[in-house]
Amino acid sequence: MNRYAEDLPENNSARPRKMLSPSVFWRIGEDIPKKLAWTLMALSIFIPVALWWIVSNAGIVAPLFLPTPAQVWGAFQRLLATGDLQKDITYSLFRVLSGFSLAALIAIPLGILMGTFSSIRALMEPIIGIVRYMPAPAFIPLLILYFGLGEEPKILLIFIGTLFFNTLMVMDAVKFVPKELLETSYTLGGQRKQVLLQVIFPFILPSIIDAGRVNMAASWNLVIVSELVAATEGLGRRISVAQRFLKTDEIFAGLIVIGLIGLTIDLLFRLLLRVSCKWAND
Repeated sequence: MNRYAEDLPENNSARPRKMLSPSVFWRIGEDIPKKLAWTLMALSIFIPVALWWIVSNAGIVAPLFLPTPAQVWGAFQRLLATGDLQKDITYSLFRVLSGFSLAALIAIPLGILMGTFSSIRALMEPIIGIVRYMPAPAFIPLLILYFGLGEEPKILLIFIGTLFFNTLMVMDAVKFVPKELLETSYTLGGQRKQVLLQVIFPFILPSIIDAGRVNMAASWNLVIVSELVAATEGLGRRISVAQRFLKTDEIFAGLIVIGLIGLTIDLLFRLLLRVSCKWAND
Protein backbone atom coordinates (compact mmCIF):
# COMPACT_ATOMS: atom_id res chain seq x y z
CA MET A 1 0.00 0.00 0.00
CA ASN A 2 2.79 2.38 0.99
CA ARG A 3 4.75 1.56 -2.12
CA TYR A 4 1.72 2.23 -4.22
CA ALA A 5 1.23 5.58 -2.49
CA GLU A 6 4.88 6.46 -3.09
CA ASP A 7 4.66 5.50 -6.73
CA LEU A 8 1.40 7.34 -7.34
CA PRO A 9 2.80 10.88 -7.76
CA GLU A 10 5.48 9.50 -10.05
CA ASN A 11 2.88 7.74 -12.17
CA ASN A 12 0.72 10.85 -12.29
CA SER A 13 3.63 13.00 -13.36
CA ALA A 14 4.55 10.51 -16.08
CA ARG A 15 0.98 10.45 -17.41
CA PRO A 16 0.31 13.11 -20.06
CA ARG A 17 -1.98 15.77 -18.67
CA LYS A 18 -5.15 16.52 -20.58
CA MET A 19 -6.32 20.10 -20.70
CA LEU A 20 -10.05 20.73 -20.52
CA SER A 21 -11.35 22.12 -23.75
CA PRO A 22 -12.79 25.61 -23.31
CA SER A 23 -16.59 25.54 -23.07
CA VAL A 24 -19.28 28.09 -22.40
CA PHE A 25 -22.21 25.68 -22.09
CA TRP A 26 -20.54 23.19 -19.73
CA ARG A 27 -18.98 25.62 -17.26
CA ILE A 28 -18.98 24.25 -13.72
CA GLY A 29 -20.06 26.70 -11.04
CA GLU A 30 -19.78 29.75 -13.29
CA ASP A 31 -22.33 32.01 -14.92
CA ILE A 32 -22.98 31.78 -18.62
CA PRO A 33 -23.40 34.82 -20.89
CA LYS A 34 -26.78 36.52 -20.44
CA LYS A 35 -27.63 36.14 -24.11
CA LEU A 36 -27.15 32.38 -23.90
CA ALA A 37 -29.12 32.23 -20.64
CA TRP A 38 -32.11 34.06 -22.16
CA THR A 39 -31.96 31.84 -25.25
CA LEU A 40 -32.01 28.67 -23.15
CA MET A 41 -34.87 29.98 -21.02
CA ALA A 42 -36.91 30.78 -24.13
CA LEU A 43 -36.21 27.30 -25.52
CA SER A 44 -37.39 25.68 -22.27
CA ILE A 45 -40.84 27.16 -22.97
CA PHE A 46 -40.84 27.00 -26.76
CA ILE A 47 -39.84 23.32 -27.17
CA PRO A 48 -42.60 21.80 -24.95
CA VAL A 49 -45.23 24.09 -26.54
CA ALA A 50 -44.01 23.19 -30.04
CA LEU A 51 -44.13 19.47 -29.23
CA TRP A 52 -47.62 19.89 -27.79
CA TRP A 53 -48.77 21.73 -30.93
CA ILE A 54 -47.28 19.09 -33.26
CA VAL A 55 -48.66 16.06 -31.40
CA SER A 56 -52.14 17.51 -30.84
CA ASN A 57 -52.53 18.75 -34.43
CA ALA A 58 -51.15 15.53 -35.93
CA GLY A 59 -54.13 13.59 -34.58
CA ILE A 60 -51.89 11.09 -32.77
CA VAL A 61 -53.95 11.60 -29.60
CA ALA A 62 -57.72 12.19 -29.56
CA PRO A 63 -58.69 15.84 -28.86
CA LEU A 64 -60.68 14.61 -25.86
CA PHE A 65 -57.43 13.67 -24.15
CA LEU A 66 -55.04 16.23 -25.66
CA PRO A 67 -56.63 19.48 -26.90
CA THR A 68 -54.68 21.73 -29.23
CA PRO A 69 -53.13 24.98 -27.93
CA ALA A 70 -55.80 26.87 -29.89
CA GLN A 71 -58.60 24.99 -28.11
CA VAL A 72 -57.01 25.70 -24.73
CA TRP A 73 -56.67 29.37 -25.63
CA GLY A 74 -60.36 29.36 -26.58
CA ALA A 75 -61.28 27.81 -23.21
CA PHE A 76 -59.15 30.42 -21.45
CA GLN A 77 -60.93 33.25 -23.27
CA ARG A 78 -64.34 31.67 -22.55
CA LEU A 79 -63.63 31.42 -18.81
CA LEU A 80 -62.26 34.94 -18.82
CA ALA A 81 -65.37 36.32 -20.57
CA THR A 82 -67.77 34.74 -18.07
CA GLY A 83 -65.71 36.04 -15.12
CA ASP A 84 -65.32 32.54 -13.68
CA LEU A 85 -61.55 32.52 -14.11
CA GLN A 86 -61.04 35.81 -12.27
CA LYS A 87 -63.24 34.60 -9.40
CA ASP A 88 -61.43 31.27 -9.15
CA ILE A 89 -58.01 32.94 -9.19
CA THR A 90 -59.09 35.36 -6.45
CA TYR A 91 -60.33 32.58 -4.16
CA SER A 92 -57.30 30.34 -4.69
CA LEU A 93 -54.87 33.24 -4.17
CA PHE A 94 -56.67 34.30 -0.99
CA ARG A 95 -56.43 30.79 0.46
CA VAL A 96 -52.78 30.34 -0.48
CA LEU A 97 -51.64 33.71 0.82
CA SER A 98 -53.67 33.41 4.04
CA GLY A 99 -52.46 29.90 4.90
CA PHE A 100 -48.86 30.58 3.92
CA SER A 101 -48.67 33.93 5.74
CA LEU A 102 -50.12 32.40 8.89
CA ALA A 103 -47.54 29.61 8.73
CA ALA A 104 -44.69 32.08 8.11
CA LEU A 105 -45.73 34.21 11.10
CA ILE A 106 -45.14 31.23 13.37
CA ALA A 107 -42.41 29.37 11.48
CA ILE A 108 -39.89 32.24 11.20
CA PRO A 109 -39.62 33.16 14.91
CA LEU A 110 -39.94 29.52 15.97
CA GLY A 111 -37.23 28.41 13.51
CA ILE A 112 -34.90 31.18 14.67
CA LEU A 113 -35.42 30.25 18.32
CA MET A 114 -34.89 26.55 17.60
CA GLY A 115 -31.72 27.26 15.64
CA THR A 116 -30.36 29.66 18.25
CA PHE A 117 -31.21 27.96 21.54
CA SER A 118 -30.53 24.25 22.01
CA SER A 119 -33.13 24.18 24.78
CA ILE A 120 -35.94 25.30 22.44
CA ARG A 121 -34.70 22.87 19.77
CA ALA A 122 -34.76 19.97 22.25
CA LEU A 123 -38.26 20.96 23.30
CA MET A 124 -39.79 21.34 19.83
CA GLU A 125 -37.81 19.19 17.38
CA PRO A 126 -39.20 15.77 18.40
CA ILE A 127 -42.87 16.73 18.02
CA ILE A 128 -42.21 18.61 14.78
CA GLY A 129 -40.21 15.63 13.51
CA ILE A 130 -43.24 13.40 14.09
CA VAL A 131 -45.97 15.70 12.79
CA ARG A 132 -44.15 16.76 9.62
CA TYR A 133 -44.23 13.19 8.32
CA MET A 134 -48.03 13.14 8.54
CA PRO A 135 -49.37 14.05 5.07
CA ALA A 136 -51.30 17.31 5.27
CA PRO A 137 -54.20 15.98 3.09
CA ALA A 138 -54.76 13.31 5.77
CA PHE A 139 -55.95 16.13 8.05
CA ILE A 140 -58.81 17.06 5.70
CA PRO A 141 -61.46 14.84 7.38
CA LEU A 142 -60.61 16.28 10.80
CA LEU A 143 -60.52 19.85 9.51
CA ILE A 144 -63.95 19.44 7.88
CA LEU A 145 -65.25 17.83 11.06
CA TYR A 146 -63.95 20.68 13.25
CA PHE A 147 -64.47 23.69 10.98
CA GLY A 148 -67.08 22.66 8.40
CA LEU A 149 -66.81 23.38 4.68
CA GLY A 150 -65.97 27.10 4.82
CA GLU A 151 -62.66 28.83 4.22
CA GLU A 152 -61.10 27.81 7.55
CA PRO A 153 -60.27 24.16 6.71
CA LYS A 154 -58.72 25.13 3.35
CA ILE A 155 -56.51 27.81 4.91
CA LEU A 156 -55.58 25.56 7.83
CA LEU A 157 -54.64 22.74 5.45
CA ILE A 158 -52.08 25.03 3.81
CA PHE A 159 -50.96 26.22 7.24
CA ILE A 160 -50.33 22.64 8.42
CA GLY A 161 -48.63 21.64 5.19
CA THR A 162 -46.09 24.48 5.18
CA LEU A 163 -45.54 25.32 8.87
CA PHE A 164 -43.15 22.52 9.76
CA PHE A 165 -41.03 22.61 6.62
CA ASN A 166 -40.64 26.39 6.91
CA THR A 167 -39.68 26.03 10.57
CA LEU A 168 -37.00 23.40 9.95
CA MET A 169 -35.52 25.26 6.97
CA VAL A 170 -35.22 28.46 9.03
CA MET A 171 -33.71 26.49 11.91
CA ASP A 172 -31.11 24.95 9.60
CA ALA A 173 -30.25 28.40 8.22
CA VAL A 174 -29.37 29.62 11.73
CA LYS A 175 -26.81 26.80 12.05
CA PHE A 176 -24.76 28.39 9.27
CA VAL A 177 -24.30 31.70 11.11
CA PRO A 178 -20.50 31.83 11.71
CA LYS A 179 -19.59 31.29 15.34
CA GLU A 180 -16.90 33.96 15.01
CA LEU A 181 -19.62 36.49 14.16
CA LEU A 182 -21.56 35.65 17.32
CA GLU A 183 -18.43 35.75 19.49
CA THR A 184 -17.43 39.10 18.04
CA SER A 185 -20.92 40.47 18.81
CA TYR A 186 -20.68 39.33 22.41
CA THR A 187 -17.16 40.76 22.68
CA LEU A 188 -18.47 44.15 21.55
CA GLY A 189 -21.06 44.05 24.32
CA GLY A 190 -24.05 42.73 22.43
CA GLN A 191 -26.96 41.34 24.45
CA ARG A 192 -28.88 38.19 23.51
CA LYS A 193 -31.79 40.15 22.05
CA GLN A 194 -29.43 42.33 20.02
CA VAL A 195 -27.52 39.32 18.69
CA LEU A 196 -30.81 37.66 17.78
CA LEU A 197 -32.37 40.64 16.01
CA GLN A 198 -29.34 42.50 14.67
CA VAL A 199 -26.94 39.68 13.82
CA ILE A 200 -28.70 36.35 13.34
CA PHE A 201 -31.91 37.59 11.67
CA PRO A 202 -30.22 39.77 9.02
CA PHE A 203 -27.71 36.99 8.29
CA ILE A 204 -30.41 34.38 7.61
CA LEU A 205 -32.91 36.69 5.89
CA PRO A 206 -31.89 35.51 2.38
CA SER A 207 -32.37 31.90 3.50
CA ILE A 208 -35.81 32.75 4.93
CA ILE A 209 -36.89 34.26 1.61
CA ASP A 210 -35.53 31.24 -0.25
CA ALA A 211 -37.39 28.88 2.08
CA GLY A 212 -40.60 30.83 1.45
CA ARG A 213 -40.06 30.64 -2.29
CA VAL A 214 -39.57 26.87 -2.19
CA ASN A 215 -42.48 26.14 0.13
CA MET A 216 -44.92 28.38 -1.75
CA ALA A 217 -45.14 25.59 -4.35
CA ALA A 218 -46.38 23.25 -1.61
CA SER A 219 -49.10 25.79 -0.77
CA TRP A 220 -50.42 25.61 -4.34
CA ASN A 221 -50.43 21.83 -4.25
CA LEU A 222 -52.45 21.87 -1.05
CA VAL A 223 -54.97 24.51 -2.13
CA ILE A 224 -55.77 22.48 -5.23
CA VAL A 225 -56.25 19.37 -3.08
CA SER A 226 -58.55 21.22 -0.69
CA GLU A 227 -60.61 22.69 -3.53
CA LEU A 228 -60.95 19.30 -5.20
CA VAL A 229 -62.49 17.94 -2.01
CA ALA A 230 -64.84 20.69 -0.88
CA ALA A 231 -65.20 24.06 -2.58
CA THR A 232 -67.58 25.98 -4.79
CA GLU A 233 -64.92 28.34 -6.18
CA GLY A 234 -61.22 28.12 -6.93
CA LEU A 235 -58.94 26.78 -9.64
CA GLY A 236 -58.97 23.28 -8.15
CA ARG A 237 -62.77 23.30 -8.17
CA ARG A 238 -62.73 24.52 -11.78
CA ILE A 239 -60.46 21.63 -12.81
CA SER A 240 -62.65 19.15 -10.93
CA VAL A 241 -65.83 20.37 -12.66
CA ALA A 242 -64.11 20.32 -16.05
CA GLN A 243 -63.05 16.72 -15.42
CA ARG A 244 -66.65 15.67 -14.75
CA PHE A 245 -67.82 17.07 -18.08
CA LEU A 246 -64.68 15.93 -19.97
CA LYS A 247 -63.67 19.52 -20.77
CA THR A 248 -59.96 18.80 -21.06
CA ASP A 249 -59.33 22.19 -22.65
CA GLU A 250 -60.52 23.86 -19.43
CA ILE A 251 -58.35 21.49 -17.36
CA PHE A 252 -55.32 22.51 -19.42
CA ALA A 253 -56.28 26.19 -19.11
CA GLY A 254 -56.57 25.86 -15.32
CA LEU A 255 -53.22 24.09 -15.03
CA ILE A 256 -51.46 26.69 -17.17
CA VAL A 257 -52.96 29.53 -15.10
CA ILE A 258 -51.71 27.85 -11.90
CA GLY A 259 -48.25 27.51 -13.42
CA LEU A 260 -48.16 31.16 -14.49
CA ILE A 261 -49.30 32.37 -11.06
CA GLY A 262 -46.64 30.19 -9.43
CA LEU A 263 -43.97 31.58 -11.75
CA THR A 264 -45.09 35.15 -10.98
CA ILE A 265 -44.89 34.54 -7.22
CA ASP A 266 -41.48 32.93 -7.65
CA LEU A 267 -40.21 35.97 -9.54
CA LEU A 268 -41.63 38.27 -6.82
CA PHE A 269 -39.70 36.32 -4.17
CA ARG A 270 -36.52 36.69 -6.25
CA LEU A 271 -37.19 40.41 -6.60
CA LEU A 272 -37.73 40.69 -2.83
CA LEU A 273 -34.44 38.91 -2.25
CA ARG A 274 -32.64 41.21 -4.67
CA VAL A 275 -34.13 44.38 -3.16
CA SER A 276 -34.00 43.54 0.56
CA CYS A 277 -30.69 41.66 0.63
CA LYS A 278 -28.43 43.52 -1.78
CA TRP A 279 -25.43 42.59 0.31
CA ALA A 280 -26.17 38.89 -0.31
CA ASN A 281 -26.26 39.37 -4.08
CA ASP A 282 -22.82 40.94 -4.25
